[in-house]
Formats: sequence, C-alpha cells, structure tokens
Amino acid sequence: MLTLSGIFAGYGGGDVLQGLDLEVPTGAITCIVGPNGAGKSTVLRVVSGLLRPRLGTIELDGTRLDRLGCAGVLGKGVAQVPQSQALFPQMSIRENVLLGGFTLRRDKRLLNQRFERVADLIPIVRERSHDKAGNLSGGQRRMVEIARCLMVEPTVLLLDEPSLGLDPMSLTGVSQLVRDANAAGTTVLLVEQNVRLGLSMATHGVVLEGGRVRLEAPAHELMANPEVAELYLGGAPATHGAGAHPTVPQPVDSGTVG
Repeated sequence: MLTLSGIFAGYGGGDVLQGLDLEVPTGAITCIVGPNGAGKSTVLRVVSGLLRPRLGTIELDGTRLDRLGCAGVLGKGVAQVPQSQALFPQMSIRENVLLGGFTLRRDKRLLNQRFERVADLIPIVRERSHDKAGNLSGGQRRMVEIARCLMVEPTVLLLDEPSLGLDPMSLTGVSQLVRDANAAGTTVLLVEQNVRLGLSMATHGVVLEGGRVRLEAPAHELMANPEVAELYLGGAPATHGAGAHPTVPQPVDSGTVG
C-alpha cells in the first residue's frame, strides 16, 4: 500500500497540496483526475522524490519515502514516466530502454535479461530495437518511455498524463500496455486529463480539488457519478465500468482538466 498522509507541498509561492491524504492499493490501477491546478502532477512528484513535501509522510508498505531523494525512491521500487517526451531521439530504442537499467550496468547478464522481459511485454522494443527513437510516433515513444521504467521492475509505476497528444489508436495501445504491466504485478498510479480514458483503464479513481481528495471510489462508480459526469464526462454518466475497457477510448473536452 502506498500511503500519503497530511501532505503539504508546493513550488515556493505556496502549497499546491493542502493536507493531502491518499491511499493507493497494492496491485491496483489508481487514476487521479481533477481541474487544472488541483495538484495532480504534484502528487506524482512528491511520491517520486522530485519534490520534497513541506509536511506529511509518504510510506510504501510501511517504509518512509518522503525522506529519500529520487535515487532512494527509485531504489524502493517506485519509477515515474514523466509527462513530457523524455527519450533521447538520436539514440536507438534499445539504448534508450537500457538506460532504465543504469543501476544494473555492472551486471550485463541481468541487464540483458531485464531487456528481454521488457521486449516480451512491449514488442516494439525488439522489433525496432536499432531504430532511432526520434523516428517513432508519439504513441510508440510513450511505450518506449514506459519500457525504460519497467527495466527496474518497479513495484509502483507513476504515469503523468500518458494519453497526452496521442491519436485514438495510440491511446488504445498505451492503455493496454498499462493494463498488461498491472497484470504482471505492478501497482499503477496515473494522472490523466482524458477522464473517460483514465477511469476506464483504472480500478480506483480519485477526484482532486484544491490540493485535497474530494471524491474517491472504484473507478466504475466514479464514472457513473452524476457530479463527475457533469464536470468531466460531458454531462452523461458512463454506462460501462472499469472492466469494460472501450476498444478505442475517445478523448473528451479537457478544457477544465489537466
């Protein structure tokens, strides 16, 4: 269980997170949604160690994370895929993915074993292993970014708006990859501006407002919640739950989320 308790954190001008309490169940896919400025991406940053909270505690299965830096958090099995495109375009896909196993670089055998496992899960890693990352589409790049994080075999995977800028076909591929990683035993905490997509792939949903949790429930219940539907789903509650997984998730108007 990943637990955030009484978290206050911000960027110099004040706290974005205002006493946040959040529990992320082990083995779940938890999706955080909410309006711009609610603190969604800030949650991921404090968990990954990119931002140290001013107050509060973060624990993973009873182990404190908030006292650790990024390297220490990564060493505890928590890895983040950032929102922005983060591949090295002139390097090959294989080279980009192997960078995720940098801490294993002295054990070549283990490094190659990890690469093969990731390539089994994400075929493009093997099929286009020697292509430059700069030649990939947006969806393919996102898959390679996730592949790089999976090289450390994280227990918790943090995803910041994985659908950003992707076409519907790429959305389907990325969302399936997230489910596959989860099925392999990885707990997933994601932030998503495409509320319908995010909640459709999640088992648990959280609505964040003003740096605090306003609503949390099984994802299918949030999708059927009239208030959530009015604010984020175009006014009509979703008729399918998290288990339905629409074949091609369709983007919604994201003017009030981010």
